[in-house]
Amino acid sequence: MDPQVRAEAIRRLNYIEGHIAGIRRMVEEDKYCVDVLRQTLAVRRAIERLESLVLAGHLRTCVVDGIRAGDADRITGELIEIFNLNIRRTGGDEG
Repeated sequence: MDPQVRAEAIRRLNYIEGHIAGIRRMVEEDKYCVDVLRQTLAVRRAIERLESLVLAGHLRTCVVDGIRAGDADRITGELIEIFNLNIRRTGGDEG
């Protein structure tokens, strides 16, 4: 992983961890359900941004390096697998 991407990913993970801890406190303190849900949605968005960051970094480095090294079939297979997992997660059709 590119060092800049790694640093940004760690920064985002720290934010997510802190946010999760805050949500746990909210649940423990029996806060209003809608307020808890708002926070879980914010965490979900933060995770999606983290995923986008990691994927973009992967495409710029690992994918390019793998194809240059003659490993295009494996790289393509991994990308298709990630794509299909995401389609299942979002409820779209698999193709």
